[in-house]
Amino acid sequence: MAEQQRNKWKQDPEAVRADILRVATDEFARAGLAGARMDEIAARTRTSKRMIYYYFGDKEGLYRAVLEQAYRGMRLGEQELALDSLPPEKALRALVIYSFDHHWENGDFIRLVMTENMHEGAYMEMSDEIRALNASAIDRVRQLYDRGRAGGVFRDGIDPLKLHWLISGLSFFYRSNSATFGLLFGQELFDEAGREAVRQEVVEAVMRYVLARSPGAERGAGEAPSSH
Repeated sequence: MAEQQRNKWKQDPEAVRADILRVATDEFARAGLAGARMDEIAARTRTSKRMIYYYFGDKEGLYRAVLEQAYRGMRLGEQELALDSLPPEKALRALVIYSFDHHWENGDFIRLVMTENMHEGAYMEMSDEIRALNASAIDRVRQLYDRGRAGGVFRDGIDPLKLHWLISGLSFFYRSNSATFGLLFGQELFDEAGREAVRQEVVEAVMRYVLARSPGAERGAGEAPSSH
């Protein structure tokens, strides 16, 4: 039976590779590059340590492939938003919501990025794919911003790179520091209701920074903001 299973996986190399990356993502996110063990990864996959080296070369090569897959997943999700088909204001709101939700729902991505920052970005620097993926993210923000500015919706003078940094920073910090922030100040920002409230605050903060007029600027001075 075991031999039949091995033969089945040998006939489906993409499935083998995906299985290795799935397990390796969990291991690197849990233990970091230094603490991750190839024996542990092999034991949890349906292949052998020898095959892992065959596909990825070495431990560093596997770690780099995990990073590439993590960024690829995030950027492909952005592409699926089809921002070009939306009005600029609606498109920017959709992008901020996606970023906030993606960071919250993908703790492994957060931990991998934190690990790579501990390595001063050394392994990302080796990856042409990661640089290309993230260059496309800035291009996407630039195109959206230029479209909104041309239509008079967004104000002048905003650097798309800084706008991307603002969106990423607010989304990343909420997830990366949720444990320590929650222990220090309580969990009210991190239950379902609190998370929804923070998400809306993040969206509104970005929109107030970008819009030519602030959200609600046309409301009366004493009128409460809409909850929608």
